[in-house]
Amino acid sequence: MSNTAYIADGQYLPYVVNSIVRVETSMIQIRVDQLLAEHGRTFYWLAKETGISHTTLWRLKKGKALGINFETLEKMCQALKCQPGDVLSFAHMKNGAKNGAKKRAPGSPARKKQK
Repeated sequence: MSNTAYIADGQYLPYVVNSIVRVETSMIQIRVDQLLAEHGRTFYWLAKETGISHTTLWRLKKGKALGINFETLEKMCQALKCQPGDVLSFAHMKNGAKNGAKKRAPGSPARKKQK
């Protein structure tokens, strides 16, 4: 597909927008790596033990998951013999963002305050 056809097909703009605009939305982190290291286990072991796919575990590890099912959390807790609070942790927002403020894309204009 040519560049023109790719752009005209509407696939380019969402890619550009999604790659430029980074919004920090998650303040809850999933501590899969730390728990596995503490137990001396691997992702492969956890996937086999729980039946959770490698893709799901990878998304949780990298912070790419938008949420976690209770069933998934329960399986992880049973395999690692821990509580849900051990898997989930509250992370402080980065770069001074406070009160749910979103980060702007580099070079984008600042929003004006409304009166």
